[in-house]
Amino acid sequence: MKITDIKATTITVPLEAALRHSNGTHWGRFVRTVVEVETDEGIVGLGEMGGGGAGAELAFAGLKSYLVGHDPFDLNRMRYAICNPTASLYNNRTQLHAALEFACLDIIGKKLGVPVYQLLGGRVRDRIGFASYLFFRYADRRSGRGEVRTIDQLLKHARALKAEHGFHAHKLKAGVFHPDYELECFRALAAEFPADTLRYDPNAALSVEEALRFGQAISDLRNDYFEDPTWGLAGMRRLREKLSIPLATNTIVIDFEQLATNVRDPAVDVILLDTTFWGGIRACVRAAQICDTFGLGIAVHSSGELGIQLATMLHLGAVLPNLVFTADAHYHHLADDIIVGGKMRYENGAIAVPEAPGLGVELDRDKLATYAELYRSLGGYAYDRDPGRPGWYPLLPNTSFADHLNDAVPDLGLG
Repeated sequence: MKITDIKATTITVPLEAALRHSNGTHWGRFVRTVVEVETDEGIVGLGEMGGGGAGAELAFAGLKSYLVGHDPFDLNRMRYAICNPTASLYNNRTQLHAALEFACLDIIGKKLGVPVYQLLGGRVRDRIGFASYLFFRYADRRSGRGEVRTIDQLLKHARALKAEHGFHAHKLKAGVFHPDYELECFRALAAEFPADTLRYDPNAALSVEEALRFGQAISDLRNDYFEDPTWGLAGMRRLREKLSIPLATNTIVIDFEQLATNVRDPAVDVILLDTTFWGGIRACVRAAQICDTFGLGIAVHSSGELGIQLATMLHLGAVLPNLVFTADAHYHHLADDIIVGGKMRYENGAIAVPEAPGLGVELDRDKLATYAELYRSLGGYAYDRDPGRPGWYPLLPNTSFADHLNDAVPDLGLG
């Protein structure tokens, strides 16, 4: 079997509301690039990558000369064809490789008639649990609905998600407002759901000292872990020496060199494995095995997925014996998806691992066309900017937080 073509289509899919984070905002939609790898046997594999536009489409087009004629079964050769570690100093293709690996695994599974998890050694679970993944949110400018800013709004939103999807763990994406206020919010969540576990993630916005103070103030709660409270291995190592809560990261241990450093001189207890950031599902499986060997925890991380990447997360979670934490997913914030059958469904806080050959999902081409046209109409947005605070950008550590009492409602340009 040979690869004959690679097609990339950038789309934008609406969210229920604009999601705020410490570095900016998702402006009421996700921008993703869907990748299709075609073969001479008529089998097409699907991949997905965050971001997009002409740049992403050109980047994938630029890899055709590397991969047309390549056997999609030869995954190790493909990795070095486009991600040679020395050559990659000049062209960071890790996330491109991830999308292409997804597609090749999809092709292999379809060719052999087996789900991707069988290619990875077989599943040890058939459902993957997820956390609620709570965000502070801007209200819709037209309807005024969807805002999450006050403690009451946060608790109402969390109750609604738990009632609809059955979540038993709650992650608060934070670093938006002053830590003192977010501490009130986080403790209110703990009081509202005393039987559930929690995780707090300010995206490294806090200084070591502020993170230490915050961590000590939540040490009595049912914390899964304290995620990326501050930036850098050295800062996290200082925190780890002083806090009883496990520390987690998806920002400072995202490759094998960093993982080796963390094994030699521990700074982080839980490694959050992202199938895009690590360069594919197979890299995440290998990293999980290393973590198991050295007694490090793991969880499955979300980078803003549609159904194709969600499928990669489900197959990954299915094959990891040492996965004890629920996964993250932005997925329940989506208003729609581009896979046949629409959005996958949660049941008691979990999603079933796809059983069909390959990744187990198929493109809804009408939806793909609709959201490709929406992207062409709206264009992209600056993920690392806040439309409610023109001219603002965060420092690390951040000292300029949003005002939870007097928040503007920005125009997100959604029509």
